[in-house]
Amino acid sequence: MATQIHIRKARPSDAEAIARVYIEAWQDTYPALLPSRLLLTMTKEGQTQRWRNAITIAARESVYVAEDELNTIVAMTSFGRSRDTGLGFDGEIYTLYVDPMRTGMGIGRALLRGAFTALGDRKHESCLIWAHAKNPARFFYEAMGGTLVAERTTSMMGIPVPEIAYGWRKLALVKASKTKDLL
Repeated sequence: MATQIHIRKARPSDAEAIARVYIEAWQDTYPALLPSRLLLTMTKEGQTQRWRNAITIAARESVYVAEDELNTIVAMTSFGRSRDTGLGFDGEIYTLYVDPMRTGMGIGRALLRGAFTALGDRKHESCLIWAHAKNPARFFYEAMGGTLVAERTTSMMGIPVPEIAYGWRKLALVKASKTKDLL
């Protein structure tokens, strides 16, 4: 089992590995929460192109990865300026996914810390994350010091999706507890 994690900015050549982590995490997390047709329409080719574009264009979002000592990408995140300016947070984590076989190892914490550092380098002071209201990661965000700040309902393929937002007024995580990280 890999234990050394390195956080870095994603390169276009990482797009396929990012797509793999993204799809596997969605298919592991959301089968009881989102329509199966949505999960089944996610393709490696489509997601690879999506992430390659996000990395290459980088106008709105930054993409970072976590890789192990074998240089295998085991998690990904994307972040940038908050899309919800009315909530009082200037930064936002758009995505944060860990390979389902690597959860509970502190990778999510390391990746979130790296994203917070990068947001701070870009002069952001606060951050929020939107998550499906029943996503088990919500407990991870709470354990990392996020506070529930908003709720909304969006739509995916015509299905209402309840979401909740966790916010950090300062870009800092709580200290690690003796309990295992969920991500």
